[in-house]
Amino acid sequence: MSPEAPADPSRQPVTDPLNPPLPTADAAYWEAVAASFDEEPDHGLRDPAVRSAWAARLRSWLPSAPAAVLDLGCGTGSLSLLATEQGHRVTGIDRSARMIERARTKLAGRDAAFLVGDAAEPPVGERRFDVVLVRHVLWALPDPAAALRHWAGLLTPGGRLVLVEGRWGEADPIGLPAGELTALVEPLAARTRVESLAHDPALWGKEVADERYVLIADLPRRHTEVVDVHLVVRRGDEVLLARRAGTGYADGLLNVPSGHAEDGEDVRAAVIREAAEEIGLRLAAGDLRVALVMQHCAPPPARPRIGWFFEAEYGAGGEPWNREPDKCAELAWFPLAALPDDMVAYSRAGLDGLRAGHRFLLHWHRPGDAVAHDPSGPGRAVVLDGPGPAG
Repeated sequence: MSPEAPADPSRQPVTDPLNPPLPTADAAYWEAVAASFDEEPDHGLRDPAVRSAWAARLRSWLPSAPAAVLDLGCGTGSLSLLATEQGHRVTGIDRSARMIERARTKLAGRDAAFLVGDAAEPPVGERRFDVVLVRHVLWALPDPAAALRHWAGLLTPGGRLVLVEGRWGEADPIGLPAGELTALVEPLAARTRVESLAHDPALWGKEVADERYVLIADLPRRHTEVVDVHLVVRRGDEVLLARRAGTGYADGLLNVPSGHAEDGEDVRAAVIREAAEEIGLRLAAGDLRVALVMQHCAPPPARPRIGWFFEAEYGAGGEPWNREPDKCAELAWFPLAALPDDMVAYSRAGLDGLRAGHRFLLHWHRPGDAVAHDPSGPGRAVVLDGPGPAG
């Protein structure tokens, strides 16, 4: 499923097979068709021959060892089911609540979890996966390149993108040609290969004449880390905190406004962009100063990150306000010397370190640690710029 348009063109009624209708962005449409979605041969995989054909392909695309698979635009979970039958652990994401409900029923008792969410920005928090599996989604997204970069960031080093796509129709085709998708993926990947699916009628329950394929991309195995940026807005002795909501990670906890640098974006440009997107501030480079740099890692299986904390004075860029109420439940000011306990642990550690005058920290969770700050638990902050406590 797509956050903006249907994930699969074959989900729409086609009155003219040579000129299929353009996709609709109406989310209610997908809720309405959820009950009949599995009637299409390649959706429900109810025909044993179709099911066997997809199972064989999936076995060749996924790792042989049990892997963590993120199935984006999972629909009613037919591919997720095949993946679990082959020993994999699956997280499925779809924007349709009714599709997700059917997927949960279909895979009840299996090693799978399903969430309602945007395929372009799935609500999986800090989790990382061995495979991102996407069928008939990317072509309909408004910014496929940005989605691919985000999905690559959800993979473990050496992880794999499995992208089933096509270009449907003959008179006025819609979709994403294999050559175009290959050009988008190659900058991210160590290896790519394209496998045609058009000449295997068993996959579709019929003969097809348009372009259908899978692109498999293996990412580099070298160590990489997400770079995130954090904005500490100072109002005298107070700092501005945001309460997370609807993100899938640390929801209900407070942290400073934050985000991650996009591909090709420097950290200063990233924090200026995030400030505008999250709290409506129009900051200039001169409004910012680097306060602290911290390498941090949430509890396993999260991957490490490099966090840059920038400071800005209240009034710079305007009055802060909550521009993302779907991701932020509230904005509030708190004394830096008396911060609340219900904070994301590494954000609290960063502010404590900043208050103590430090510039470089490590904050590394261990197995069993909570994401939330625990005032009675062991301190995980390690000072790298000289002696003294981190907070």
